[in-house]
Amino acid sequence: MEKPPVSLALEKLNIPHRVFIHQTSIRSLEEAANARNQRPSQIVRSILFRVGENDYVMALVAGPQQISWKALRKYLGQSRLTLATEEEVLSVTGYRVGAVGPLGLPQPLRVLVEAGVLDEAEISIGSGMPNTAVVLASQDLLRALNNPEVVQLAGL
Repeated sequence: MEKPPVSLALEKLNIPHRVFIHQTSIRSLEEAANARNQRPSQIVRSILFRVGENDYVMALVAGPQQISWKALRKYLGQSRLTLATEEEVLSVTGYRVGAVGPLGLPQPLRVLVEAGVLDEAEISIGSGMPNTAVVLASQDLLRALNNPEVVQLAGL
């Protein structure tokens, strides 16, 4: 089996992690958490936002938390932003929706880590391959991302 791109990127950085392959199709955050023997708050979603023409930012958010659009617009100093389309996600990240991870990207991308991600010692992120995740320590994710912007963006 080929290694997921996110795992390869972590190996290059000598960051410990493990690859988890789902045996069945996953349809919800709860299913993913149960299969990985984790809580939903340990599943980190990578969400791509379009802030301008050919200008994107990725936000990492823990499990069921939602990004506050108001907080994100304020933090970025943008009055308008949208979720990237499936086509934009594939074009910018090289990954399909549902498999997006913040590493192994074809080009550098600004990554914001919602502070709630760091509430968990161990997390899992998209691997770049469908039905596959990468499990690692949240502090190791910060190291891999080379000190990303950690911000309070979760809405209640």
